[in-house]
Amino acid sequence: MTADASNWTLLLPTLIGGLVLGYLFGSIPSGLILSRLAGFGDIRKIGSGNIGATNVLRTGNKKLAAATLLADALKGTIAILIAWQWGFEAALAAAFGAFLGHCFPVWLGFRGGKGVATFFGILLPLSWPTLIAAAAIWIGTAWLTRYSSLAALLTSALTPVILFVSGQTLLAELFLAVTFILWYRHRENLRRLLNGTESKIGQK
Repeated sequence: MTADASNWTLLLPTLIGGLVLGYLFGSIPSGLILSRLAGFGDIRKIGSGNIGATNVLRTGNKKLAAATLLADALKGTIAILIAWQWGFEAALAAAFGAFLGHCFPVWLGFRGGKGVATFFGILLPLSWPTLIAAAAIWIGTAWLTRYSSLAALLTSALTPVILFVSGQTLLAELFLAVTFILWYRHRENLRRLLNGTESKIGQK
């Protein structure tokens, strides 16, 4: 699945193609589109101004939030499955591109979501056993602490470790890069967690 240095020139077009494909899929603003279709207008004018499922939930419509969560996950999954036809490296590039696109969509001035749903969405086709472990970590942390953001931060930090320990080095490197971006997107949440002002799940 890896390539010699001499083959990188040949791989470059497929890597770029995978990256661009992933970015285009990832940058589809699911929350914004679904919220407008549901009659809630611009979701960026509600709550935190984020386009992700957590902010969509602030509309009070749980089904809409669930649909946003699913759409944000699947756009990463679909991009990878398409790019995989060009090779594993292209699939990895598509995964990274989809995550970048979700967090920094060019259509919205590079102000997108925080990446949690897309994180799980790109993990699904690349390593579903790791996805199960990651989901268990998220659920366990969220249940114990009632902090969605803390669950996301801990899950993303442990996922590269799980991948590395299980011998999936390339995926570990990919998700380490993705984790850095996810933590950056959660920097305000992390600040609130540290000073004790972060909202808990179910808290108004």
